[in-house]
Amino acid sequence: MQKRALSEMYASDERVGVRRLIDSYRKKEWALRAERERLSAMRSYEQKYGDCRFICGIDEAGRGPLAGPVVAGAVILPTDCEILYLNDSKKLSSAKRDALYDEIMEKALAAGVGMASPARIDEINILQATYEAMREAISKLQVRPDILLNDAVTIPGIDIPQVPIVKGDTKSVSIAAASIIAKVTRDRLMVQYDEILSGYGFAKHKGYGSQEHIAAIRRMGASPIHRQSFIKNFI
Repeated sequence: MQKRALSEMYASDERVGVRRLIDSYRKKEWALRAERERLSAMRSYEQKYGDCRFICGIDEAGRGPLAGPVVAGAVILPTDCEILYLNDSKKLSSAKRDALYDEIMEKALAAGVGMASPARIDEINILQATYEAMREAISKLQVRPDILLNDAVTIPGIDIPQVPIVKGDTKSVSIAAASIIAKVTRDRLMVQYDEILSGYGFAKHKGYGSQEHIAAIRRMGASPIHRQSFIKNFI
């Protein structure tokens, strides 16, 4: 408010330095207003189900990689929570995801993470393993959700009302928060794996099927965290 008052006070000042400061402030104000409008649109599902006290967003990370677990996040945000620049984790830089992860964990009413290992993925297939990770994430929440907003899927074996939303991580702040929790958790885990299983480049490609990764598999063979059902064509 103080900056706005100063901006109005010096609005007619023609000095170059003052004009630059005022223009810079106004651009930041416009950007902030646009961001809040974007976030308001992403709260449409939370508003639609506003009669529910605990609305939980669910999303996963790691369905496609050749190595590492699939990780699910479950997040319940306060009704009046504002987390600027919250978005689908894939649309954010690694540094931005890390910063948002900390803010989400600080502000969330509850957050849970679930995982299914590469061996479990091979045993029951990636879709069923994803459902298993999601159920685990829900079970780790400190409160029981009244409703689940899921990114595109309906989770079997859950007795809580569910709303599957296609591309939900771009349409719901709760799902976007869950996508960031899942993605950051998984990426940090793959960096740790890289320290133990060197040579595959896990810290760089996070287990996805890059040319570098496929070449390493062909050169070194499979590691303990590779999904055998995913890499059979490369060995």
